[in-house]
Amino acid sequence: MGVVAGRGVRRIAIDTRPLGVPAFRRLWVSTAVTAVGSQLTTVAVPKQVFDITGSSGFVGLTGAFGLVPLLIFGLWGGAIADAVDRRTVILVSNVAVALTSVLFWGQAALGIDNVWLILSLLAVQQAFVAVNMPTRTAAVARIVPLELLPSATALTATVSSFGMVFGPLLAGALMPLAGLPVLYLIDSLGLGAATVMMIKFPRMKPLDGVKRTAGLRDIVDGFRYLAAKNVLLASFLLDIIAMVAGMPRALFPEMAERTFGDPYGGGLALGWLYAAIPIGALLCGLASGWIGNIRRHGVGVTVAVCAWGAAVIGFGLADALWLAVACLVLAGAADMVSMVYRSAILQSAATDEMRGRMQGVFTVVVAGGPRVADLLHGWTAAGVGTATAATGGGVLVIVLAVVAVACLPAFWRYVAPAG
Repeated sequence: MGVVAGRGVRRIAIDTRPLGVPAFRRLWVSTAVTAVGSQLTTVAVPKQVFDITGSSGFVGLTGAFGLVPLLIFGLWGGAIADAVDRRTVILVSNVAVALTSVLFWGQAALGIDNVWLILSLLAVQQAFVAVNMPTRTAAVARIVPLELLPSATALTATVSSFGMVFGPLLAGALMPLAGLPVLYLIDSLGLGAATVMMIKFPRMKPLDGVKRTAGLRDIVDGFRYLAAKNVLLASFLLDIIAMVAGMPRALFPEMAERTFGDPYGGGLALGWLYAAIPIGALLCGLASGWIGNIRRHGVGVTVAVCAWGAAVIGFGLADALWLAVACLVLAGAADMVSMVYRSAILQSAATDEMRGRMQGVFTVVVAGGPRVADLLHGWTAAGVGTATAATGGGVLVIVLAVVAVACLPAFWRYVAPAG
């Protein structure tokens, strides 16, 4: 009886086998080191903008200033990852991101309070993040067996979700006591430590020996390759629908203060709102052992996206903090399932010489979508209110997802290849 129970727990609990690969373990631990600190900055930037301007519209501008460099450097970063040693790209971009965090700390510590300076620093930082992200992800398929890719993705997403949970909660606790500069400083120190850890990461030069310039032609070749992969196109489309129409985070600063009673300057309600989606992703990740057993990845993504939309509707209608947080937790769990299957589809469908560019597109979609949502939700809320903006977005997610899958039935039928 005990043996049966133990096997049942292992089927449910997160699969840690990828951590047995030394290179992946180093990559994973470096992500864990920065997980909390990066979220402190994620909370600090929109909060500082809102404190200066008092407008969710300006908070929405953080999405626009983050989006443009992601669009440009996400695609270019993917081409670089296919042309240059991926270890070198990771190290250089890590250092650059750390330096911009130091500048964030400096402007906050000096009390400059210039919203355009903050937005400019954000744009610079996101440019280097856009180069770093596809390179790190493209490296995973070189060091982890094909059958362990969903588990490796779940492990990385889980530790990132851990940071997304405790980072915002820590930010909410620290802001009234220590102020925004401390949040930026902690992030800077974490990024420095993570960079040192990656020095011993193995070199990863292109396997095919072809010399590339990481120029416009290589980027165009990536889009041509993507155009021939209908399943990849469908997975990107569903994520765009979920994130652009349904990500309500630009509303969090205003709702925390005006709906849920946070004091001016920030408080626990803001922390809980930012932490709720990652809490759902973390809980789902810790119980993700079953995810690798399901091969109908197209169905998994579709159902998860619709569940995300339903949870966002609940968030928009909630008039109590606990209910809003509960809905966002459910949304986070749904997003975790969608992300794991979409990433597994991408990693298994793309060849190594194209993985960097495909991950660049993936980065643009995953990181760029929410930034478009910040702009749309922020200005929509300024006109019709936060509740209507959030609820309407959730409804739109479900409608558009159903239409998209109906138009792309091959995605619904997609089955992951055997290991």
